[in-house]
This record gives sequence, structure tokens and C-alpha cells, in this order.
Amino acid sequence: MALTPIPNITIGQEYDQRYADAAVHYDALRPMADFFGRNMPVHHHDRFFQVHYINSGMVRVYLDNRQYHQQGPMFFLTPPGIPHSFTTEEGSDGHVLTVRQQLVWSLLDECPDLGSIGQITPVCVATGHVSSAARHEVARIERLFDELGAEFAADRKGRDVALTTLTRLLFISLFRLSANSLKAQHARHDELMLFHRFNLEIEAHFKAHWTLSAYASALNVTEARLNSVCRRIAGVPSKRLVHERLMQEARRMLTFTGMTVNEIGYQLGFQDPAYFCRFFARHADTTPSNYRHHQLSQS
Repeated sequence: MALTPIPNITIGQEYDQRYADAAVHYDALRPMADFFGRNMPVHHHDRFFQVHYINSGMVRVYLDNRQYHQQGPMFFLTPPGIPHSFTTEEGSDGHVLTVRQQLVWSLLDECPDLGSIGQITPVCVATGHVSSAARHEVARIERLFDELGAEFAADRKGRDVALTTLTRLLFISLFRLSANSLKAQHARHDELMLFHRFNLEIEAHFKAHWTLSAYASALNVTEARLNSVCRRIAGVPSKRLVHERLMQEARRMLTFTGMTVNEIGYQLGFQDPAYFCRFFARHADTTPSNYRHHQLSQS
């Protein structure tokens, strides 16, 4: 059976449709984690760079085949098209910046000393452990993220130019700090590939509510082996990854569609609307209707 390709997530379509055509999208980590879940399965961003700056908490990051387990403060930079997955701890916060590749490419054209387009690779930097000479660059990044967040939230004259300028300044600092990238930690190739294959199977079958035994059978491993690998790679049991994918889709549909709660439940494979509401409330600490009302009040 052919697997679903690695998902391409476009922030302006999946998360914040007000900025579907924007060159720059900023948000704090916490609301994005509330929407997508703390355990982001493998995905990529076609034609977009993305930066996650984590203030505190342990982060598990997989950038293509590179593994990093790092305590915040830290950031990781993902170039366009690079498959990646990550897990952040509950309570951790920070910034997420998504930028159209052309904006970054034009910067590199003007500043070739920062690197060439073909040389840009994923990086993960522990900003609390850089050299003393680089600390001013870290402080600059933190100030720029705060300015970017304030500018993005406001509706002031020159907003688009301000966002572009702040983003270019921020990427200059990010590229300067990329020389401090951590050395990737060892990850067993077979386990990492199994984890990625499991996420692809989830993408293909989460609405069918496959049992863990069905997933394990499709992957030709035991349930115990699958669960053990998920705990080592993502720090969570295999069942939680399945549930979080259902919750991610439920949040998206509640936010961006006009379907009723019952219709959404049916679309997600729940035959009993009451069970869907209980499932959602158990994982989100609120009802689907209250979640939708809160999202609409924020827009």
C-alpha cells in the first residue's frame, strides 16, 4: 500500500488564513502549539523558511535525519522542503516565524558573505551556550522577535515594510549564529525511519480510527516495538501521536469551516457525536463549541 507523502503545511492555509498571501507570518509558540499540538509529526514547508525560538523547556527536534535534544533557550532553522518533526514541553513558549523563501534568497543575493542559497542547511543553536562574542547577537534576536510580534499584531502605516525589514535583520543574526549549530546526536536510522513511516501511516488512516495493532501490522512490527520507538524519538506513546493528529484536524475544521460540531465529528470518523465531544474535551480541556467561540473571538 502506497503511503501518503510527507505533508506540506502552509501556515497561511492551515493556521492563519488572514495571511495566506503574506511574505512573513509571526506568532507566539504557545497558540500555535495549542492548535497543532506539542508533538508535531514529520512535515515540511514548501517554499518557506521557518524559525522556532524556544525560551525554555526541553525540545526534541528532528531536522531531516539530524536529531537534537536541547533545553531552551534555543532556536532551530528549517529551510524550505526539509522534512522535520519536533516536540516541545507543556508550558514552553517562544516565537515562530515563517518566511517566503524569496525574501531570504534576496537577502543572500545582497549579502553573499552570509552564505549561498545552496549552502543553507538546517541548524539548531543553543543560544544560552554561545561564545561571549556572540551573546550580543542573541540579545539582538530576542529584541527583534519582540518587535516583530508587536508589529505583526498592530495595523499601522508601513506595516509590511516594517515586517520585511525586521525579518531581514533577524535572518542576518540567525545566519551569523549558524556557525554555533549543535552537533547532531546519534539516532538509530532504523528507529527514525520507523517513526517517520508511522507518522505517514497516521496521515493516511487517522480518520479511519485504525487501532494500534493495525498500524503495527502495516509497519510489520509489534505494538510494543512501535510504542518503544515513539517514546524514544518523540517522548510520548504511539497512541498519543494518533490522537494529536485527530485533534489537529478537529481544531482546523472548527476554526476554518462552517460545519457543525456533529458534522465535523462524522468527517473525522466518529459515529457518535457525543463521543467526539468527550474526546475533544479530554484533550483540549474545553468543548468543541467553546473552542470555536474562542477562536472566532480572537480573529
